[in-house]
Amino acid sequence: MFKDISKVIFITDMDGTFLPTNKIPSKKNLEAVKKFQSLGGRFSIATGRGLQAAQQYFESFTVDFPIVLCNGGMIYDLNEKKSLYDVFLPEFSKEYAQDIFDKFQSVGGEVLTIDHVNVPRYTETEVRHVKICKVVPNVVESLDDIADGWYKVLFCDTIENIDKVIDYVESKDFGGVDFVRSAPIYYEMLPLDISKGSAVKKMRELCDIDDCVIVAAGDFNNDIEMLKVADFSFCPSNSTDAVKAVCDVVLENSCDEDAIAAAIEYILSKSNNSSEV
Repeated sequence: MFKDISKVIFITDMDGTFLPTNKIPSKKNLEAVKKFQSLGGRFSIATGRGLQAAQQYFESFTVDFPIVLCNGGMIYDLNEKKSLYDVFLPEFSKEYAQDIFDKFQSVGGEVLTIDHVNVPRYTETEVRHVKICKVVPNVVESLDDIADGWYKVLFCDTIENIDKVIDYVESKDFGGVDFVRSAPIYYEMLPLDISKGSAVKKMRELCDIDDCVIVAAGDFNNDIEMLKVADFSFCPSNSTDAVKAVCDVVLENSCDEDAIAAAIEYILSKSNNSSEV
């Protein structure tokens, strides 16, 4: 499967997989990516982040394949600086979001559009999220102040409160959209049938890579569909049990222990370049 590295495309989740807890890419991971690329492999990311929150990292490593953003709502070509594929939430999703914000006054949140991280509820949890992502939020008074073209709505709160939000959503008839938990304190509303996995499927069509091996890595439940769609999959040791259950290799390394470097070492050890590992 990995004999010809030039036919291997490695797509990794960012937070909790490629990025450690401190959100600074490790030297070992960066060196491994560079080596993988020097041998002909292509490297990309698939993240729940929007472009604003992801682009800060592209000075520290090179991405040589289109990336997945907004948990599958966008495929973006960094070299061409243009979107190749976009899927937006339906207009009625605003009513769903408003319902949730009205029901749970402590829940913070944001709406991702092409140009902004729009914040209609700026709670302490959302302040921390914005700080982690290093974005300048567009704080608004209401959802009506946000332009059309919503990729996703993120709700954030304590684990216990997000559990309650999930229970509430599952009790309602919120049809025409999908919901996914992307971290213990984050819950997201996405366009129907959109995920990192659906985006990777679309990549095969858009990028003419039927003869390539797609390798994916992720740690949380919003990565599961991508891990299933990939030809081969890894997850770090800090992954959820649901993620571990679908992966080909559960690494011994966590995201804080250079998991992506370990995954790349595994790939290269199975390739024609194994003598160079």
